[in-house]
Amino acid sequence: MPFAHFKVPAGTITAEDKKKIVERTTDLYAEIYGERARPTTVVLVDEVADGGWGVAGNVLTAAMLNGDA
Repeated sequence: MPFAHFKVPAGTITAEDKKKIVERTTDLYAEIYGERARPTTVVLVDEVADGGWGVAGNVLTAAMLNGDA
């Protein structure tokens, strides 16, 4: 069963964006593994709370990602 897990900053994408992520990821797996993979492909989109993640030892916030900080 193909599985993809996306983590995004909370409040930064719409329900339509999430739908696109799920659809396009499923399409990609089907392209790679064949249509047999489509019915079992799982795509998880998690929204991470502001300040709940970091890169290179630095905690990131939505303000930082938007260039406001």
